[in-house]
Amino acid sequence: MILFLLAGKMSAAAGPDLQSELAALRKVDARGEGHSAAIESWQQVAEAADADDLPTILAAMDGANPLAENWLRAAVDTIAERQVKRDGKLPVDKLEAFLAESEHNPRARRLAYEWIARVDPTAPDRIIPEMLDDPSLELRRDAVARLIDSAAKLAEAEKNDAAAAEYRQALESARDTDQVKAITEALGELDDPVDLAHQYGFLVDWMVLGPFDNHEGKGFDSIYPPEETIDLKGRYPGLEAAVAWTPHHTDDEYGAVDLNKAIGKHMGVAGYALAEFISDEARPIELRVGSENAVKVWLNGKLLTSAEAYHANSAIDQYIGRGELKAGKNLILVKVCQDEQTVDWAQNWTFQLRVCDELGAAVLSADRPEPKSADELKAAAEAKKAEAKEE
Repeated sequence: MILFLLAGKMSAAAGPDLQSELAALRKVDARGEGHSAAIESWQQVAEAADADDLPTILAAMDGANPLAENWLRAAVDTIAERQVKRDGKLPVDKLEAFLAESEHNPRARRLAYEWIARVDPTAPDRIIPEMLDDPSLELRRDAVARLIDSAAKLAEAEKNDAAAAEYRQALESARDTDQVKAITEALGELDDPVDLAHQYGFLVDWMVLGPFDNHEGKGFDSIYPPEETIDLKGRYPGLEAAVAWTPHHTDDEYGAVDLNKAIGKHMGVAGYALAEFISDEARPIELRVGSENAVKVWLNGKLLTSAEAYHANSAIDQYIGRGELKAGKNLILVKVCQDEQTVDWAQNWTFQLRVCDELGAAVLSADRPEPKSADELKAAAEAKKAEAKEE
C-alpha cells in the first residue's frame, strides 16, 4: 500500500521530484563523489517511479558519465521488470517514440528497444530493418546482421546478383570489423571483391622519413625536425646518416604501412609518415590508428593521440584522435617508435591510419582515386600471395 502511494505521488508530480532525483544520479562519478546521494535517489526512482516514467529516466542518460549511466540503467530495468511481472505490459508507444529520437544516448535507445522487444514479439521485424544507418552502433549491428543473413540465403539459392547487392548494402552500413570481414569474404566468394582500404578510409600514400634515434625509448618524446616544420625537400641528421623524405604506397587491404620496408630494418628507432588530405569543407573527423609500436598522430600540427606502448596487440581503430579538418589541404603526421627487443615477435614496425566520422564511416580525401576494380584487386591479391611465398 505504501509503495503504491509512493508510485502515485512521483508519477503525479511528474517532474520536479523525479527530475531532482535523476539529477542526483547524474552527479555520481568514479571518484565516489555523489555516491551517498545517488543511493538514496536510486531507491526513490526505482521504487516510486512507474513505467510511464521510463522515457524520462532513459532521457537522463543523455550526456551522463558511464557510472551515472549504470545507475540509470539499473533503475530502468528495475521499474520495467516490475511492470512486466505485474501485467506483462509496458508503454510501448512512449518507448518507441523515445527510440525514434536518434539524438538520445545510443545505449539508452538500445535499452528502450530491448524492453520493447521483451513485450512485443513483432518489434525486431518492425524496428531493426530501419536501423541500418542508425547512430546507435548496437542497433545498426543488428540491422546489418539481418541483412547479412538475408544475403546468405540468396547466395544459397544461387541468386548471386541479388545476394551481392544485399551484401554491398550491408557493407555500407557495417562498422564492426567482424561483420565487415564476413561481408567481404562472402563478396569474394561471389567474385565481387571489395577495396577495403577505400571502404574503411585507410590512407595508402605516404611520405616517410627516418630512422631517428629511439634507443632506451628516448625518441618518443624527442622533438625531431618534422614535429617543428614540414619541408619535403629537407635533409636531416638521422640515426646513422642524413635522411630525406621518400614516397611510399601500401597495397595492404587494411592500409598497413611496413616501415621495415619503407624506411629499412632497424631497432631502437623512430620514423615519420606524412600524408596530405584534401577536404572540400571544414569538418570534424576522427583519425583512427592501429600499431604494435609506440605512436603519436598530429593533424595540422596539433597532437590528436599518443600511445607509448610497444608490441601491444594491434587492432583497427586501436587509438582514436578527434580533430577538425580545414577546407583545402591538411597534413597528417604519424610518428612510430620501435624498441630494441630482439625476439621474433618484436620485429614489426608498422601502423595503419584511417580518417572517418564519429560513427566510423570513411571520410575520403577529395583527390582520392575511385575504388580499385575487381581485376585490380585480384591482381593485388595474387601479388601478395607471391610476395608471401618469397618471404
